[in-house]
Amino acid sequence: MHPLAKRIQQKEERALAKAITLAENSGADKLELLKSIYPMQKGAHWIGITGSPGAGKSSLVNHLISFLRNKGLTVAVVAVDPTSPFSGGSILGDRVRMADHFTDPGVFIRSMGTRGSLGGLSRSTKETVRLMDAYGFDVILIETVGVGQSELDIMKLADSVAVVLNPGSGDVVQVFKAGIMEIADLFVVNKADMPGVPKLLAEIEAMLDLVKHDSPYRPPVVQTISTENKGLQELWEALLAHKEYLIESGEGSIRKLSNLKREVMEVVQHEIFQQVWTDEKENGFSWLADLEQGTTDPYTAAEQILLQRIQPADK
Repeated sequence: MHPLAKRIQQKEERALAKAITLAENSGADKLELLKSIYPMQKGAHWIGITGSPGAGKSSLVNHLISFLRNKGLTVAVVAVDPTSPFSGGSILGDRVRMADHFTDPGVFIRSMGTRGSLGGLSRSTKETVRLMDAYGFDVILIETVGVGQSELDIMKLADSVAVVLNPGSGDVVQVFKAGIMEIADLFVVNKADMPGVPKLLAEIEAMLDLVKHDSPYRPPVVQTISTENKGLQELWEALLAHKEYLIESGEGSIRKLSNLKREVMEVVQHEIFQQVWTDEKENGFSWLADLEQGTTDPYTAAEQILLQRIQPADK
């Protein structure tokens, strides 16, 4: 067993933080660590919080943490913020918004930048969540970056996905384009004290009639005013009801199997890329001069790299 895994098993919070950093930075023994902690997972409820920028996701998460702690549940949070394509830096604003919980031993908050990933999450988010699960938290909240129309990676990770909307956010049809409607297990209309709530609710229900008309599960719509702690009980009940549905219908097992299959291929893809990149860097990218001179093309160069690594099957 990896040394950090042993310390996580003993509830050492510092070890959890170090393990997440190791996973984020793709340390040499990352796979050994992840193999060690995989059987240690305790079945936490993984909850995704996603939605457009400005919907109040961070505020909702902040107050939901307090709500869950009052119920005696331990909570871990992964808050993903966008990374600048210019400086490579990231303003981890959620650390500021959730500062009230830093001294609570039953809460662990980890902010991370996307580091170029385009799906609304960091590439290491799933590994981070697995580490938190192995540590033994009851609930893990995964807050994505503000999503547009295609950042749907959260559906490949969370057990339950809450899409946060608010009235006055513009044309609601934009929110429902290209899959955002399909990933929602429930909708949260936050800032429900603002004008325009009835119109937004009617639009959500109309969209659900179109998209979910043949599904046995219809995502509920919950209204919240997170800054006043209103609607949090209803939100939690809706999340628990969805968890129960996943178990009773078998949908949870189907999702898990699909996600595991995808996860294996993602690990293979990443590890092969890392090996190829390291090898080509050591060789000085021997094909780069030909590419620059126009005597070859990117596709031929890539094909040659692949052929060097694929051994023909014995006949």
